[in-house]
Amino acid sequence: MTNIGMSDESRKQVAEGLSHVLADTYKTYFKTHGYHWNVEGPQFKQLHDMFEEQYTEMWQAMDEIAERIRALDHYAPGSPKSLAKLSDVEDEDDVPEADEMLERLIGAHETTVKTIRTVIPEAQEAQDEVSVGLLVDRETVHEKTLWMLRCMTK
Repeated sequence: MTNIGMSDESRKQVAEGLSHVLADTYKTYFKTHGYHWNVEGPQFKQLHDMFEEQYTEMWQAMDEIAERIRALDHYAPGSPKSLAKLSDVEDEDDVPEADEMLERLIGAHETTVKTIRTVIPEAQEAQDEVSVGLLVDRETVHEKTLWMLRCMTK
């Protein structure tokens, strides 16, 4: 049994919230990586490189989020099916044009930020400053990414 000054229910609630953040991050990562492979057009090099930078950062972040869930003594969702069930990021089956890729990534990051913003108060209420810090860091990255993506659409 984990005894870190948080009730079992608080640890469970925060872990569930983090699992939702992990799932949204995973689907945004997967979408970004697919766009990296398939982008075409005059902005190819710029978008190809930017997408690689973004998906690489999210890959590392997913490990941090999952390890925090484990530190709270809960299991992190580890299959595509379980992550898909938890995520609010939209699925897609097509390969859009570059401008549409940007728009869809904007939507994915906005969804992820909204999820993060719902979990932060839960972690604050549980006095889980470690999770709060992790979530604030994630929100910062996703909002900066949103700014960059929006600049590419102008």
